Amino acid sequence: MWFNTPARRAYLNITPLIEDCLNESGVKEGILLCNAMHITASVFINDDERGLHGDFEKWLEKLAPEKPHSQYSHNNTGEDNADAHLKRSVMGREVVVAVTNGRLDFGPWEQIFYGEFDGKRNKRVLVKIIGE
Repeated sequence: MWFNTPARRAYLNITPLIEDCLNESGVKEGILLCNAMHITASVFINDDERGLHGDFEKWLEKLAPEKPHSQYSHNNTGEDNADAHLKRSVMGREVVVAVTNGRLDFGPWEQIFYGEFDGKRNKRVLVKIIGE
């Protein structure tokens, strides 16, 4: 699947899209891998709560502030997205979820999110489902 967010940073609940992939696969017992195929985006599991998403944004911006761009050696290459690489490293590349009885085997409140840290362009997310 492909994403192109209009903002530089975004958190998208992609659980319904992942569930569609699982339903289409017909797998009833197995595992599902979902990973961001770009080094400035993330896939992670957490709660779908607006306040928490705002907390992610504040926390990540403290850890790796976007500006000034000159603070990062990576940006000397003409890029301005070093902070996005660091944010992705913290939030993670992929998730693996058990599939039980044809459903994602989540704990309470768990959802799958696509985290975008350098948006405004097409980025791919890969889903692999293994099982029977």
